[in-house]
Amino acid sequence: MKLAMIGLGKMGMNMARRLMQGNHEVVAYDLNAEAVQQISKEGASGAASLQEIVGQLAAPRVVWIMLPAGKPVEETISHLRELLQPEDIIIDGGNSFYKDDRRRYETLQAAGIRYMDVGVSGGIWGLQVGYCMMVGGDEAVFNFLEPVFKTLAPKDGYLYCGKSGAGHFVKMVHNGIEYGLMQAYGEGFEILDASEFADSFDYAKIAHLWNQGSVIRSWLLELAEDAFSKSAGLTDISGFVQDSGEGRWTVQQAVDTGVPAEVITLSLMRRFRSRQQDPFSERVLAALRREFGGHAVVKKKT
Repeated sequence: MKLAMIGLGKMGMNMARRLMQGNHEVVAYDLNAEAVQQISKEGASGAASLQEIVGQLAAPRVVWIMLPAGKPVEETISHLRELLQPEDIIIDGGNSFYKDDRRRYETLQAAGIRYMDVGVSGGIWGLQVGYCMMVGGDEAVFNFLEPVFKTLAPKDGYLYCGKSGAGHFVKMVHNGIEYGLMQAYGEGFEILDASEFADSFDYAKIAHLWNQGSVIRSWLLELAEDAFSKSAGLTDISGFVQDSGEGRWTVQQAVDTGVPAEVITLSLMRRFRSRQQDPFSERVLAALRREFGGHAVVKKKT
């Protein structure tokens, strides 16, 4: 199949490569001209604009967007709506909010353009091992696109999840679970590091050990092993942890539906805490302990 890939970042570039390895034809576009030149050297057809992309595709045109959620996706879809024809297909493979998918689906359907939301997980390892994909939209369009999904995914690595929005909804919850898992691993290693035995621990070896048949084995532990192998105490990085937005959406969904998602919620709050230095709330706690119990406080250095 011939399709376009808009967005040649860490995910989009390698997805284009995997598609070409599967004998699909890729038309590539990115605001970064160097990225377009790079993938063109590897066999893709480069494009300098969205108009050029549309001109290089035959009906029904398939355009896959791998851009940051929000304004970049919104503007790109708005522009494509003016360029594409009925029965053409837009795929949003980024981390968009599922309610935005529902709105876009209705707007594009009015113009006869098909819209699919595909949650993609796999990170920088996807080129090698494949991408896990959660697909939402019309099932007939999913069936038409299945050869593309089959190329990008490992065995059993893609699923039609339901109507428009369902793909990104499942990916949203997936990322919320990821927050909780990562937090549990982080806390576990911190307990190890705070113990009397810490001097004898090799965290890379412990992560490797736990992946040998234990009930907490996972790919995240493999990544932890790699990270500890590069820096035993992770002294080369700060504890500042960003969030992509999907954790927030998962927590909000839990609130809206009355689901007590304590672990995911707390893991999101810890990410917020990681970005603060000397948070005001902690100073309030220290002051209250001093006031009611005469407990000592640590004075700020001037």
